[in-house]
Amino acid sequence: MATLYLVATPIGNLSDFSPRAVDTLQSVDQIACEDTRTSGVLLQHFQIDKPTFSFHQHNEHQKVKHLMNLLGSGLNIALISDAGMPVISDPGFLATREAHQKGHHVIAIPGPDAVSTALAVSGLPSDRFIFEGFLPPKKGRQTRIQEIAD
Repeated sequence: MATLYLVATPIGNLSDFSPRAVDTLQSVDQIACEDTRTSGVLLQHFQIDKPTFSFHQHNEHQKVKHLMNLLGSGLNIALISDAGMPVISDPGFLATREAHQKGHHVIAIPGPDAVSTALAVSGLPSDRFIFEGFLPPKKGRQTRIQEIAD
């Protein structure tokens, strides 16, 4: 079976990209990118020359089939988002679930994480916390905050 790698990318400083992440991207057959232009900067900086294709919230449903076809043909694929870990408030859940269901390996390559980084520097108690992802836009934001508070 082929492998889907979920590769965390730097949140803002390219120096935060791990050697393991670079090695992984250099070793896969193709890279699914939230935005190929944003990812292109990262890939060029680390001299990674692999075929890429877009995989974002607006095409994820259609691209899962393409990604599964690649994995099914034995190709190893990396999934990267614009910043941070794919799947966490970013595209990738559908592909990860489908890869598991089809018996492919799914491996996370950890790295920068906005949630734990923000919590660590906040000075707030960190023994427990709830992650809600992105709050709704203005309409519905107060309602959601009240639901969380209740």
